[in-house]
Amino acid sequence: MKTILIWNNKFSDRQVAEIAGSIDQGSMVILPTDTIYAICCDALNVKAVESLCRLKGIQPKKNNLSILCANISMASHYAKIDNVGYEWLKNYTPGAYTFLFRALSSLPSTFKGRKIIGVRIPDSPIALAVSNYLNKPLLVTSIKFEEYDYGVNPDLIAERYDGKVDMMVVNGEGVTVPSTIIDCTVNPPEIVREGKGEI
Repeated sequence: MKTILIWNNKFSDRQVAEIAGSIDQGSMVILPTDTIYAICCDALNVKAVESLCRLKGIQPKKNNLSILCANISMASHYAKIDNVGYEWLKNYTPGAYTFLFRALSSLPSTFKGRKIIGVRIPDSPIALAVSNYLNKPLLVTSIKFEEYDYGVNPDLIAERYDGKVDMMVVNGEGVTVPSTIIDCTVNPPEIVREGKGEI
């Protein structure tokens, strides 16, 4: 597994291009976010999505899936965002939130049958830069861990996922607090899980 080191959210264009290039070729990559380190892949690459789901034990027909987008405009191509949802996104992103919206048919076949899609626009410059470079969303899911150290220590995270993912981007220690989930399919939107993001 290749490791790319950044520090204090400082990275080069070359690093962004290398990370994005790996994802564009179908690789799975661990990226830092504003919450838990996340495994990601190209959300529009069916084979990559299926591989990530197998790795995490996700059943696409039963489990909610989330995409990471560079901005609201990108998110609107894959999620049905009404005026209320737009205001929430405008006010709380980039940030530690996952917003639930109705999924649009522009998502690939793996998402078919899923009426709801989670949208993340995290306060993570490297994650947003990679999505922006690719000009497409990333499927994201938090790393799996049982012990605290394996959720925050990059060396231990790399040890656990060595041979399972293709690349890890390290930006210091992670956190174990997940994002706050807000259901924007109802009006008014409802908080369904309290996490790092404060409302």
